Amino acid sequence: MRYMQEKGFLVHMVSSPGPEIAAILESEGCGLTTISMTRNISPMQDFLSLIRLLVLFFKMKPAIIHTHTPKAGLLGMIAASLAGVPVKLHTIAGLPWMESRGIKKLLLKKIEKLTISFSTRVHVNSLNLLHFIRREGIDSTPSKLKLIGNGSSNGIDTEYFSRAVVSIDQVNVLKQFSKLKKNGFVWLFVGRIVGDKGILELVEAFMKLQVQHPEDQLWLVGPFEKKDSLKPGLKSIINENENIISWGYCDDVRPFFSAANTLVFPSYREGFPNVPLQAAAMGCPMILSDINGCNEIVQNNVNGILVPVKDTNALANAMSFIRANDEQRKTFADKSLDLIKKNYSNQAIWMLLEEEYKELLATQKI
Repeated sequence: MRYMQEKGFLVHMVSSPGPEIAAILESEGCGLTTISMTRNISPMQDFLSLIRLLVLFFKMKPAIIHTHTPKAGLLGMIAASLAGVPVKLHTIAGLPWMESRGIKKLLLKKIEKLTISFSTRVHVNSLNLLHFIRREGIDSTPSKLKLIGNGSSNGIDTEYFSRAVVSIDQVNVLKQFSKLKKNGFVWLFVGRIVGDKGILELVEAFMKLQVQHPEDQLWLVGPFEKKDSLKPGLKSIINENENIISWGYCDDVRPFFSAANTLVFPSYREGFPNVPLQAAAMGCPMILSDINGCNEIVQNNVNGILVPVKDTNALANAMSFIRANDEQRKTFADKSLDLIKKNYSNQAIWMLLEEEYKELLATQKI
């Protein structure tokens, strides 16, 4: 947002309220209106959110609306269309219905189709996800769908996500707090602590590894959420295992990447995930699930390891392998960092978005 303002756009953000608001305002330096939008389907709340968006758009008369996330996309595209906004962009960064079944899956797919139908253009932040959407026939006019650059919604700031900005003292504080033993290995997960991030398989794989390496620790950095919450038995295991450390939500995850030996990210579904981008920029080796997005960041056994989704044994074997091979971890980290700097710089993504905005505005003769 700050970049676009520097290029002459007047930017205003809309978001649900939350603890990150203050930091975003300071970082981006533009206006923000909070409108509650739930993740789940809630007709009354959704209708109220839609009305508030509609009032805001009529008042501000924007030339471009650019939405992210499924709920904001649906409500934002409908409100923008009703308000006569000329350019309506939506970014798809993942499909919740990929892990759904039955009526719920059909409903979520129809909602996705509806969002796309109201939009001028849709950015899909992963090449494999783009192919998947086209195969599923989600858009009757595939020309609307577009990949920006090599993928990613926003790119990565390799100056911010850099080991050079994290002090040894910051790393030592984390290790001292967790009571990590001298030869202990830190396995890191960053993200929402929910079922479809593969937390069950991660915990099970870690416990297998603990038999041989009882000094190792699993660090979970991110909030536990009510939606897609973990089963009580799994929560009990996490709480009772003294070598599984739950850090909760953290504003700055860079010290965790610096302290960790390997990121393990066994998610069931992604668009183009930010966490592996951050890990790669921080020089943290990675084990990822072989899914859309992840398999565009990591080439198996070249700059990391890919494992089949929902496969505890494969995950445990990958963890055992990478723990035993110091040189391989370093090679993975070095090659990932080179890839990120070459293909996923946020400045490159922002320049492409700026060109896209200008092109669409010119098409609409604004």
